[in-house]
Amino acid sequence: MRSSALWTALCICMYGTVVDCSVKKLGNNTGRFANATLVRLNEFLSAGYKKGVRPVRDWRQSTTVAIDLMVYAILNVDEKNQVLTTYVWYRQQWTDEFLMWDPEEFDEVKKISIPTANIWIPDILINEFVDVGKSPDIPYVYVGHDGLVSNYKPIQVVTACSLNIYNFPYDVQKCSLTFQSWLHTTKDINITLMRSPEAVKTDKSVFMNQGEWELLHVLSTYNAFSIDNDDYYAEMKFHVVIRRRPLFYTVNLLLPSMFLMVMDIVGFYLPPDSGERVSFKITLLLGYSVFLIIVSDTLPATAIGTPLIGVYFVVCMALLVISLTESVLIVRLVHKQDLQSRVPQWVKHLVLEKATVLLCIRNKKICSFRSQGSDLPLYKENNMNTGN
Repeated sequence: MRSSALWTALCICMYGTVVDCSVKKLGNNTGRFANATLVRLNEFLSAGYKKGVRPVRDWRQSTTVAIDLMVYAILNVDEKNQVLTTYVWYRQQWTDEFLMWDPEEFDEVKKISIPTANIWIPDILINEFVDVGKSPDIPYVYVGHDGLVSNYKPIQVVTACSLNIYNFPYDVQKCSLTFQSWLHTTKDINITLMRSPEAVKTDKSVFMNQGEWELLHVLSTYNAFSIDNDDYYAEMKFHVVIRRRPLFYTVNLLLPSMFLMVMDIVGFYLPPDSGERVSFKITLLLGYSVFLIIVSDTLPATAIGTPLIGVYFVVCMALLVISLTESVLIVRLVHKQDLQSRVPQWVKHLVLEKATVLLCIRNKKICSFRSQGSDLPLYKENNMNTGN
């Protein structure tokens, strides 16, 4: 009674009213918190709690953290920087031996939400983190009467991933998310799956599948490794396997290129002497060049290698150049006589008149007489007739 009177007098001196003082004095559960079960339970759990100490009574016993992962959306795949941005729903559970109570003493309350900053949290991180995503802050966790702590939160994960774009746009990517305690070994913190690996693999219940990428499955593997062959660290890897939907790239990249190549083949049906074949093929070559400039921003650019579709475009451009060169040569052969200069008159006179006399081309009978000695009587008879 004396302490209560002193407390009331002190409150009157400081605040002027007794009501405000009753609000601030939560230890006696007076005023508006007199029958608040959750307030009593919260005070019971926070009394003497040390959040900097691992919550086990026997220090030889390790704390097992069960984790789970569900992919919600694939936000971005940056092939140039080899970065994958995903939005996942992350869940983890562990047993806190210092957060237990009897539900019968607190009006059958079996679960309560308390601030995350007031309890011990395991230091489990993702090894592939390269940037801090815009993840919402969830300031509360659920605690059960048996000490089971449930920490559920959505995370925007920006991780490094080795992307292979050789089969673009028909590529399948496999990126890993490795959850590991950054400091504690398996003697202190061990990691396990909250669900079975088969359930994690086939779970697509929350995935938004209306974007460019399609989620195939999520594989999970557990591994314990050691750096100095003394202390072992536990890690849980989730392999996110995604596949690109190629319809957009097929309609906008492959089909226009195929149409231009078909038109180039059709151009061979033009007559070579009309003069339109070369103009037609030059127009196709220019159109294909403009097409490559437009799609250059669409193709992924990496220093590792060139996608197969890029090689296909280069080959198509080379075929168009070869086709144009062939058309130019054909037109040149067709109009070869028209393009040559006229023969001079003195060359015609020398070849057609003088050279024929020397070669006995003009009078074939005389040439044959001089070449064959058996025709001498016939030659004499012809001379006698000529004399007469």
